[in-house]
Amino acid sequence: MIPRIAIIDQNTLEAMGLKSILSDIIPMVDVSVFSSVKEMLDEQVETPFFHYFVSSTLLLTHTDFFIQRPHQTIVLTTQPLANATFQHFHTLNTAQMEHGLIKSILQLHQHGHGNHDGHGYHHGNLPEHAVIGPTIDISPREVQVLALVVRGYINKEIADLLHISLPTVITHRKNICEKLHLHSVSALTIYAVTHGIVRIEEI
Repeated sequence: MIPRIAIIDQNTLEAMGLKSILSDIIPMVDVSVFSSVKEMLDEQVETPFFHYFVSSTLLLTHTDFFIQRPHQTIVLTTQPLANATFQHFHTLNTAQMEHGLIKSILQLHQHGHGNHDGHGYHHGNLPEHAVIGPTIDISPREVQVLALVVRGYINKEIADLLHISLPTVITHRKNICEKLHLHSVSALTIYAVTHGIVRIEEI
């Protein structure tokens, strides 16, 4: 059975953006978007969700449901949450820049891999092909270039660090994007972290 994640948020644009990022980070799960908790509960009857990304407003109106699932619930917020109810949950600041948002989600994802209470994304819950590991899609030199790109180095700095020419760096970057079918630094960052090329702390 494919693991399922629910996003419950009345902000459709925010929810769809989060769905896109989650689908890139965890491609082996099914991500569903709902505008209300009732809508989500009606669909959950057949196949339960193992994680819930819920807006702070909706969580407060359905506290009884989520308080029973603190390890499965991530609260979506745009500002610090003072209400004591939220101390039971992980939170995700959706107002931050894209790079920061991706880093935060990757950290939550990594935390789930290390969580052995039955609620995380740890390897035992995933199909064999989904286990994070080294990539074989790009060459060793391209791996070096990719690692430096997602760490924030510009082309000239990469050329100097690897003792190669600037045009060679540009060619490597072009080849990486073509081979992986990824065309943004954010997408490359997700790939690099989820394939063990760089650690989250390095981006």
